[in-house]
Amino acid sequence: MGLGSSSCKISSGELKKQIAEKTGLEPDKQRVLFRGKEKEDNVHLSSAGMKDKSKILVLENPTSKVKKVEEMANIEEKVEESIARKESKVEEIRETEEMSKAFAAVARVRNEVDKLSERVAAIEVAVNSGTKIAAEEFDVSAELLMRELLKLDGIEAEGEAKLQRKAEVRRVQGFHETLDKMKARNSNPFHDSNKAASVTTKWETFDSEMGSSTAPPPQPMSSSTTVTEEWEKFD
Repeated sequence: MGLGSSSCKISSGELKKQIAEKTGLEPDKQRVLFRGKEKEDNVHLSSAGMKDKSKILVLENPTSKVKKVEEMANIEEKVEESIARKESKVEEIRETEEMSKAFAAVARVRNEVDKLSERVAAIEVAVNSGTKIAAEEFDVSAELLMRELLKLDGIEAEGEAKLQRKAEVRRVQGFHETLDKMKARNSNPFHDSNKAASVTTKWETFDSEMGSSTAPPPQPMSSSTTVTEEWEKFD
């Protein structure tokens, strides 16, 4: 690159500015060499021995390339971080929506189980009071509980929603166990050991009044009056 007569009166730094206007290469990214040596920005070209038509060599500073690469890397890193933050936010929103759906699904099942719990409680009161319940009532109630259990099994949940689902599953299982016990008691009134002991005591009392369970030897009947007296004693 050749210098004009006016260029020799300026400093190396000012020359870089002129070069930047023509080439677009920023001054801090330039290396201006004259006779193989780079001059400081504050050195005037004339004092460095430059004259009109002198040739100079302009190179891009290699450190600027490194800085440029580093800047690009920083930009890319920031872009990646920004994308990661957005993806993380989207994931959080998705997880929040899924958790909300899980909470709502568990709540719907809970409402149905609350209704069924009243049904099971009514059956328990009736059986404990000695009322005979139709077997179909136990089967229908068990089927309704099983449907709610299947709904809970189909709910995908994490965290607190998962804990709520687990608690509801145990609750339904508890009602199933209660139904099984009530069904057994309903079909066998003597299932309760206390009641069975009470009945046994009554039979033992009856046996003691009658004496031995072995039939007494036949007695000769002298008249119909004797038979009547024996039945009166039995009564």
